[in-house]
Amino acid sequence: MQNDERDIEKFLVQEVKKKHGKAFKFVSPGALGVPDRLICLPGGIACFVELKRPCGKPRPVQRFVLRSLYHLGHRVVVVDNKNTARALVERLCRLKEGDYHAVRSTRLPKGRS
Repeated sequence: MQNDERDIEKFLVQEVKKKHGKAFKFVSPGALGVPDRLICLPGGIACFVELKRPCGKPRPVQRFVLRSLYHLGHRVVVVDNKNTARALVERLCRLKEGDYHAVRSTRLPKGRS
């Protein structure tokens, strides 16, 4: 069952490892709102992932950071269930290097950020 964020995160890491990639725990001391994981797959494919419990939404500071990364040209995705995690990894694996728009970055709710 998809009970909490830790279960989803563990599942995402396993899916990335199956594809010979890395799912780095992304920590940035002194910076609030950074995404939870940086996925790196063969072929130069990378994506920042914010993990949430099912139906969870990013906090305003997280939305701000995700938008900032997106506007810098990076892929960003919010994952809140195992099906989304699996689909993300599969879609990323089908990309070619430099194909930045083939994975739709998460659509973030409008807010103050």
